[in-house]
Amino acid sequence: MIETWVYPTLTAVAVLTGFIDAIAGGGGLIMMPALLFTGIPPLQALATNKLQSMFGTMMAMINYGRSGLIEWRRNLPSMLLVFAGAAAGCLVVQSIEARWLNLIIPVLLMAVALYVLVSPRMTDEDAHHRVTSRGYAPIGGTIGFYDGFFGPGTGTFFTTSLVALRGYGLTKATALTKLLNWTSNIASVALFAWGGHMLWLLGLCMAAGAMLGGWLGSHTAMKFGARLIRPLLVAISLAMTARLLWGYFAA
Repeated sequence: MIETWVYPTLTAVAVLTGFIDAIAGGGGLIMMPALLFTGIPPLQALATNKLQSMFGTMMAMINYGRSGLIEWRRNLPSMLLVFAGAAAGCLVVQSIEARWLNLIIPVLLMAVALYVLVSPRMTDEDAHHRVTSRGYAPIGGTIGFYDGFFGPGTGTFFTTSLVALRGYGLTKATALTKLLNWTSNIASVALFAWGGHMLWLLGLCMAAGAMLGGWLGSHTAMKFGARLIRPLLVAISLAMTARLLWGYFAA
């Protein structure tokens, strides 16, 4: 039985995480501990977090799309493989121990933070792409699998790979990240719901907060561009690294 105070509290937290997710990703770094703190079992917490995140990401995606920052048709192959990858990851995570990832992922996140800090490509200027949209699709599918399987840093991985491989400017890469992240969230929500792990009332209350946060965050990102997104990406990457290492060695 969920206590009454949990609903408004986690809805307020969802506003903050939706704002952060819309700009740099990593809102789950705050939301998952908050869900677990209330006593919700881990699998239900993961499922409910995916539900609220799906709505927050959708709001940010709509705002970015209205500004012409998302090429919908060109990225359809990536969406399909991201969906399939996330679905596969969501199925696998229910039967495989994921604790070893707590050591691997911090290394990747540190690499992301270093890349964001030193790369001259981390601006709002588009650059020459190294792979086509179809060539990126398998990479997107792999990140989608990771999102369904584990999750932390997914948005950061999407954004940095889109800048490095597709040549997008940082704001445009952030916009496309919302499309791909939303796609992976749909797959995860569908499978978690099918497995009966979803806390619907709590998740939908949190979704309202996440949508508000996503709306505010996407408008803020479009207004300030790379000069806001770049430092936030670094901060989120380092914060997730510290959180995952702490969780691993404290266990």
